[in-house]
Amino acid sequence: MNHPFTTLTGPAVPLMRANVDTDVIIRIERLTTLGKDALGPYAFEALRRRPDGSEDADCVLNAPRFRQAPLLLAAENFGCGSSREGAVWALQGIGVRCVIAPSYGDIFWSNCFQNGVLPITLPIGQVQSLAIQCEGGASVTVDLQTCSVAAPDGQLIPFAIDPLRREALLHGLDDIGLTLKDDALIRDWQAADRLRRPWAWPAARSRP
Repeated sequence: MNHPFTTLTGPAVPLMRANVDTDVIIRIERLTTLGKDALGPYAFEALRRRPDGSEDADCVLNAPRFRQAPLLLAAENFGCGSSREGAVWALQGIGVRCVIAPSYGDIFWSNCFQNGVLPITLPIGQVQSLAIQCEGGASVTVDLQTCSVAAPDGQLIPFAIDPLRREALLHGLDDIGLTLKDDALIRDWQAADRLRRPWAWPAARSRP
């Protein structure tokens, strides 16, 4: 179970870089030594840290106004590269529950939904406009019930999302949880099919 996603309001980090891959989001060696809930401090470490390990004050991710910001603005092809669910876990570790970008790596996009993170796709011009408005830490509101983004200037930007993906996020479900909502229907079908095709449902062997 994930936390249900209905509305989200907060600062949006303007990380307007194209082709940010999953290795930039979280390095592979971190995933071999750390648990899911311990990845946050290492998210984007190649951008956030200097070679000596100290924080880079020039990195927007380190700005005090964006600490634990729940939204992230990015450029094209965000989350590309190798398939690692840990990239989404690392984003969650720094507070991100929604990413707004023009396009995504396919597997990263799917992993977002499985973990309760909403990836919104908007044209690059609209994302750039949001980034400019959010540079000072202004808040953005994402409403999954109305499928809209409220920009700091008051503009309401609609976005599209697959209805099943939307339902899963609204109820905090992954694909398995979404399927189990129809558990009664599945069991009814199984019972009926046992009568129609008993040969396809061999009786369980009795235990010795």
